[in-house]
Amino acid sequence: MWQKVIQWSAPCSAMASLLHEGQCCMGDTASWGTVLHEGQCFMTPVADKKKRKKENGANKVHTIKAQLKPERKKKRKKLLMSPQREESLKGFTKDEECANGDGEALDALLADLANVNNSRERASKLFQWLVNPVPAKSFFSETWEKKPILVQRKNSDYYKGLFSTAEFDRMLRKEDVQYGVNLDVTSYTNGKRKTHNPAGRALPFTVWDFYENGCSLRLLNPQAFSSTVWNVLSILQEYFGSMAGANVYLTPPGTQGFAPHYDDIEAFVVQLEGKKHWRVYNPRSEDEVLPVLSSANFNQIDIGKPILEVVLEAGDLLYFPRGFIHQGDCLPDAHSLHVTISSFQKNSWGDLLQKVVPVALEIAMEEDVEFRKGLPLDYLTYMGVQNSDKADPRRTQFLSQIQRLMKKLATYSPVDAAVDQKARDFFHDCLPPMLTPEELSSSVQGASARWEHGQVVDVGSQITAQTRVRVLRAGCARLCSDGEAVNLYYTTENSRVYHKEELKSFEVKAEHTDAIEFLIHSYPKFLTVGSFPCDSTEDKVALAELLFERGIIHTAEPL
Repeated sequence: MWQKVIQWSAPCSAMASLLHEGQCCMGDTASWGTVLHEGQCFMTPVADKKKRKKENGANKVHTIKAQLKPERKKKRKKLLMSPQREESLKGFTKDEECANGDGEALDALLADLANVNNSRERASKLFQWLVNPVPAKSFFSETWEKKPILVQRKNSDYYKGLFSTAEFDRMLRKEDVQYGVNLDVTSYTNGKRKTHNPAGRALPFTVWDFYENGCSLRLLNPQAFSSTVWNVLSILQEYFGSMAGANVYLTPPGTQGFAPHYDDIEAFVVQLEGKKHWRVYNPRSEDEVLPVLSSANFNQIDIGKPILEVVLEAGDLLYFPRGFIHQGDCLPDAHSLHVTISSFQKNSWGDLLQKVVPVALEIAMEEDVEFRKGLPLDYLTYMGVQNSDKADPRRTQFLSQIQRLMKKLATYSPVDAAVDQKARDFFHDCLPPMLTPEELSSSVQGASARWEHGQVVDVGSQITAQTRVRVLRAGCARLCSDGEAVNLYYTTENSRVYHKEELKSFEVKAEHTDAIEFLIHSYPKFLTVGSFPCDSTEDKVALAELLFERGIIHTAEPL
């Protein structure tokens, strides 16, 4: 089986771009935004779409202590004196009761999830908690990639424990947080978006001075510092089948840190502290529906009227698909802390076909003479843009032949191999799993080998044919064919820092491929090592030891 899988190569996808505030991702444009109030949907009409116009943003380092404070005061005064703005916000809260979530404390929820035997079920339960009370099934059928949705809970503790300003302060003191790598200092005043990153480590003395002078703080990879964010994202990535990332945004009262823009990822804006005023706008044209890349910064005149305008308070959730323009600003009376959880960057049918089509064409040219036949001698006289208006029967014949070959090309498409290439990219992007106490005690990371009383104890293999094992998580390992070889790719030795480590894999012996496939497909069941479809007991135990040492499997009981 594995020797028959087509070997091919494709360029790796470019490193994921840095995400803007309120990241949004792959989504189908929709005519309505949805606000959830006690099980009812509030629909907001579509804004007029405007002609596309791009603004080149500049990211320069500035000193701003003197210049931002007066602007901040003016902005606060303007916000306080704007009756139109106050009235627009009242429209979302005056006569409508918000959906009440019962908000289980996150640490208790994660402790409960650790007792769930199946990692797929664990991921499903965590996603349902994220969007509660919207049922996950209806979310994906009615909202995902289609339209924004707002969940207002009137429960400020719903997301408590995910992240906090106090934890951010601790990170600045204890961790090596670097400007531009882990932290951005930004401002958006008088229609101008600026980045104010100094060089080097971000220390509290400077960071909090920026904040007091009206700058927003964007933490680019909180999962590298926060074990809770790491845990949540490592579970959700299995649910999405795509990298799950996060940015944290801390914004001072009465300020805005980012210009209007859209992003290239699905965005779940989770309000943790304070409150923030959000405006969301439809994509301006069909060309900006499900965009491949994030936009440049827009001017206010470019984006029309919002389809959704609301104040998020702690415990609320705002979701919008990619391509939906958005901007958020703080009201004068409170700061804002939110985390944007994102996924589905470069995870479309088109992204898969970019891997399929070049290789399919290469295979077709090798195997089918129709693809190797020469073009007509005179095709340049009737084809091409300069001849596109000609009513020439030769053009019709030429285009018909292209259509026939394109249809035939599908039969040469190495779809499974292309999916495996996407899987390899995903595995490189993945966070390592954060182990539950049970997984830790029964895996190599919690093995009892140690130095004690002047000597090494409990060292050496304790796996036998009777030992029961299974893969650590449903999606932590995958067999892929690479030419003549079969490799096992895995995520258990990945870093919490994006792409800090190379993609992890090793070549699998031919006699072990069936056993590994057996293990993967048997999850969540535990299997005895002796049941592996290998030639000998020695082979079975040797394979189990290899997988155990790489953290790919764990045992039913601690060794």
